[in-house]
Amino acid sequence: MASAVGAGGANAGLADPLLASRDGGAKKPVGAKGKHWVAADKDQRRAAKESGGEEGRPLLFRTYKVKGTLLHPYRALIFIRLIAVLLFFVWRIKHNKSDIMWFWTMSVVGDVWFGFSWLLNQLPKFNPVKTIPDMVALRRQYDLPDGTSTLPGIDVFVTTADPIDEPILYTMNCVLSILASDYPVDRCACYLSDDSGALIQYEALIETAKFATLWVPFCRKHCIEPRAPESYFELEAPLYTGSASEEFKNDHSSVHREYDEFKEHLDSLSSAISKRSDAYNSMKTGEGDAKATWMANGTQWPGSWIDTTEIHRKGHHAGIVKVVLDHSVRGHNLGSQASTHNLNFANTDVRLPMLVYISRGKNPSYDHNKKAGALNAQLRASALLSNAQFIINFDCDHYINNSQALRAAMCFMLDQRQGDSTAFVQFPQRFDNVDPSDRYGNHNRVFFDGTMLALNGLQGPSYLGTGCMFRRIALYGIDPPEWRHDNIVVDDKRFGSSIPFLDSVSKAINQERSTIPPPISETLVAEMERVVSASHDKATGWGKGVGYIYDIATEDIVTGFRIHGQGWRSMYCTMERDAFCGIAPINLTERLHQIVRWSGGSLEMFFSLNNPLIGGRRIQSLQRVSYLNMTVYPVTSLFILLYALSPVMWLIPDEVYIQRPFTKYVVFLLVIILMIHVIGWLEIKWAGVTWLDYWRNEQFFMIGSTSAYPAAVLHMVVNLLTKKGIHFRVTSKQTAADTNDKFADLYDMRWVPMLIPTTVVLIANVGAIGVAMGKTIVYMGAWTIAQKTHAALGLLFNVWIMVLLYPFALAIMGRWAKRPVILLVLLPVAFTIVCLVYVAVHILLLSYLTF
Repeated sequence: MASAVGAGGANAGLADPLLASRDGGAKKPVGAKGKHWVAADKDQRRAAKESGGEEGRPLLFRTYKVKGTLLHPYRALIFIRLIAVLLFFVWRIKHNKSDIMWFWTMSVVGDVWFGFSWLLNQLPKFNPVKTIPDMVALRRQYDLPDGTSTLPGIDVFVTTADPIDEPILYTMNCVLSILASDYPVDRCACYLSDDSGALIQYEALIETAKFATLWVPFCRKHCIEPRAPESYFELEAPLYTGSASEEFKNDHSSVHREYDEFKEHLDSLSSAISKRSDAYNSMKTGEGDAKATWMANGTQWPGSWIDTTEIHRKGHHAGIVKVVLDHSVRGHNLGSQASTHNLNFANTDVRLPMLVYISRGKNPSYDHNKKAGALNAQLRASALLSNAQFIINFDCDHYINNSQALRAAMCFMLDQRQGDSTAFVQFPQRFDNVDPSDRYGNHNRVFFDGTMLALNGLQGPSYLGTGCMFRRIALYGIDPPEWRHDNIVVDDKRFGSSIPFLDSVSKAINQERSTIPPPISETLVAEMERVVSASHDKATGWGKGVGYIYDIATEDIVTGFRIHGQGWRSMYCTMERDAFCGIAPINLTERLHQIVRWSGGSLEMFFSLNNPLIGGRRIQSLQRVSYLNMTVYPVTSLFILLYALSPVMWLIPDEVYIQRPFTKYVVFLLVIILMIHVIGWLEIKWAGVTWLDYWRNEQFFMIGSTSAYPAAVLHMVVNLLTKKGIHFRVTSKQTAADTNDKFADLYDMRWVPMLIPTTVVLIANVGAIGVAMGKTIVYMGAWTIAQKTHAALGLLFNVWIMVLLYPFALAIMGRWAKRPVILLVLLPVAFTIVCLVYVAVHILLLSYLTF
């Protein structure tokens, strides 16, 4: 029997994905997803048109707000529930009667925290705003009649840490989708950061560049979506709307065949590199020479070796920068090889964007700063080569699902209203490997499609780690235009000692744009290798006020907070066809490990200089409230865990009540919890989230609150005592061996200590229901109507916990969970067994006492 004033936790919230038509043009929301939204920028568009703005620098995105018929009741209910919660606290204090006063005290403290946490979560949602890119206006403004474009440059960053946990095929599909995206070839560059320093990643990138000479023109010729071949060829019937259907079929078959060969090449790379290296090493005459790893051109690989040595092992090697595809204007790429594929690309652009391999230097004497360090190394190396005004980063398991996505982000960056003050544009995260029922809430649409839209009406969404486009100078720690000084000092104490890099920073600040990078020379490559060395950002501003933030597990949230704190805003971009898709950990253990890192990093942020209460001098008030909510929500789990274990009180022979009068207490709880779900129902309306999404969020929050979140709190306590942060663990994207079942990993139960509390909670509630049934049999004739009512009300809580832990119970079943009906049989059997045991023990004790 427990209280849940803040049921739903800190993650309750919601949103609606939409909007850009298949041909790239914007369209108004239609159907259930859009009927609750109304245009909010009519006056701005009218004023822009009257002033000639539409012909100069046009409005490049449309703004929608929730209709008053839904928004006003939504706000009113939030206010009413706040009053109800306050009255509930007053009532509990006035009637401080309980059978166990220490538990009553803990429950009151918990209720206060639940109410506070709910308020932190709900306040920033008062003004949801949807912003839709206007692709037609962007093309009209920046695409020229001769086929060229005046769009600014984009540097695309891809990060990978391990070719085993993050399979190479995923990474190369990500790169292929970038090379084939619908953005001017001469204004786009792709940088792959390989933290393993393994030759196999570099040679895989070369193979990918070769296959791209076929894949990219094929995508452009036939307007293929998505442009990641693995996802495209998984489609049962590829959609084709062109006129040359027969030619498409022939091209499709040819490209599919080439892609199968490409995958075979990737699979054979490991053995090919080993054989080649053995052959070269056998030519050595000296005994005891280290067995090096050799490149195809007969030179030793400077990164990690297969047979490692001190300076050629993972975590200790020199920085590597290799340009795989040069800028298209110099013709130093593989575009000319497309003719060898015997496909007709006569009227198709066969050029490819620039492609660069980077492996930052590592040394045991320096902290590598994990993903943030890799991104900062890419940031510096790209500045020397392409120095694009904008940057977008991807995890290697994501790919561009909508080829228009890069253009969509530009609609916000180049808009005349707030474009110059927009530091980053965040896209929602979507996953295409999640089981149809989304058992563990991987899609998390309650957050991505609700909370983020709500923040869009404030200072903007937070940075979420992948699928986010940045303005380069915002990452450099430069203030937005309204706060910027005229003379900005670019010095080595802040940015490092590389003179060419300091010059590139000055050019970026002054917006001196060059669409053609400098020629590739040994001097340039050496300078790029210097800025990605292990020690380059030592004793500088990197990781503090410059670039992505260091020394925290959630570098994304803190980096966004630092940028917002300078006065920049951000935007949230949703598209009818999802912009990006990725791979999610559908195994419960991997999913919870991911949650531990995120929630632990959030707590680290609260206990750092980036605490939302004291940091970010220019953050708006409600934006600050939102960041505070993001940092303290794991604490809620301690009280949830306490309540979830309270059913053990059923084992006590006497009646025990947390609050008296108990009936009024339960009625208060039911009303308050019901109001949460009514508010959630209204959020579902304007966010376009289904009840299943909402319910999965509730269930996984309960599972996390009894496992991952308490583990994160424990990690934080250890951190405060020992100064050891959250251990970064790359989430494994490998799946179970059963290749015949796409979701085989879902049924692979891997036990870890953090699952013990959840298991105890599940067993406690099964036992509580069984004991309650036994007490009903034993005491039915002796109980009063009030006692029966109290027992029934108490059982409501036990059943509610069981329903919330249903996905965890399925996880315990392993492969038996493929038939969930088995669980519906096992649970009643378990209840009955416990009931019979209780009755039997009661009869035996009664007989013994009587005797």
